[in-house]
Amino acid sequence: MESGSRFFSADEFRLDAKWLIDPKHLFVGPRIGEGAHAKVYEGKYKNQTVAVKIVHNGETPEEIAKREARFAREVAMLSRVQHKNLVKFIGACKEPVMVIVTELLLGGTLRKYLLNTRPRCLDTRVAVGFALDIARAMECLHSHGIIHRDLKPENLLLTADHKTVKLADFGLAREESLTEMMTAETGTYRWMAPELYSTVTLRQGEKKHYNHKVDAYSFAIVLWELLHNKLPFEGMSNLQAAYAAAFKNVRPSAENLPEEVALILTSCWQEDPNARPNFSQIIQMLLNYLYTISPPEPVIPSRIFASENTVLPPESPGTSSLMAVRDDSEETPKAKMENKSRGLFFCFNQCY
Repeated sequence: MESGSRFFSADEFRLDAKWLIDPKHLFVGPRIGEGAHAKVYEGKYKNQTVAVKIVHNGETPEEIAKREARFAREVAMLSRVQHKNLVKFIGACKEPVMVIVTELLLGGTLRKYLLNTRPRCLDTRVAVGFALDIARAMECLHSHGIIHRDLKPENLLLTADHKTVKLADFGLAREESLTEMMTAETGTYRWMAPELYSTVTLRQGEKKHYNHKVDAYSFAIVLWELLHNKLPFEGMSNLQAAYAAAFKNVRPSAENLPEEVALILTSCWQEDPNARPNFSQIIQMLLNYLYTISPPEPVIPSRIFASENTVLPPESPGTSSLMAVRDDSEETPKAKMENKSRGLFFCFNQCY
């Protein structure tokens, strides 16, 4: 097991009973995603629509042990941290295969959302709103002593209405330790902080000390991407981008951006990790900028009314602005999911 973490291998790991998934009640439907270590499916668990992540076992004993340890760490962290901008953990099981069950977010990944929006840029308020969601998720993780280490659009999911972003995939997350060394070369080069690999060579498994400020760097690259809707370090391969950032101090351009936003970017991706702000400071900077471009509407004091019993007519701006418009004709995301997936699910136990 890698140092810098207090979590154990899957054999030593003991999952709290309340998080233990019963495979008999788990049904797996169509595949919705795939990575190097796992496949993700739509599914149902006890009549609840869910996302089912099935972790690959690995082939060699070393690979099997590494993936079991990764699974144990991810489950441990998901089960101990809850936040509205973190994907909701429902449970996990190790047999017949390693499975992690979470809420299903129908909006897809932020990567897919950005690609579908190109070549248009996001509205600035939308981009900053998404950035706030991400920063709040990161603030929660860091307050629990957890470094994510793989912050990028592929690991950020959207709700069905495309209004909220949630952070997912804790496979590379670690508990922060100020005294122990952690493995370098983790995450995805294009979004990785330079200190993760800025030693003589980019060698797999090299030990190097770093802290939670690696996530601030990755956040800056994601924010830049949100604002421009372009791939950062465009025209470079992942390795070229990593080399340019680490050894030449190259960063995406912060020109032609509002001064407040440029300051957030340049402070978060500073070469010196200690000079980068923490996520509480980042949140405050984002909020300050958001208020400058979209100040909150003033609340009319009640004392301006002649009588406390005054009844405003339905067409009055004083009431219409407070009345939520609801379109009952629109099918709910849950209903859509159930209609789409009806007949597509098979029993999890029958397959393993």
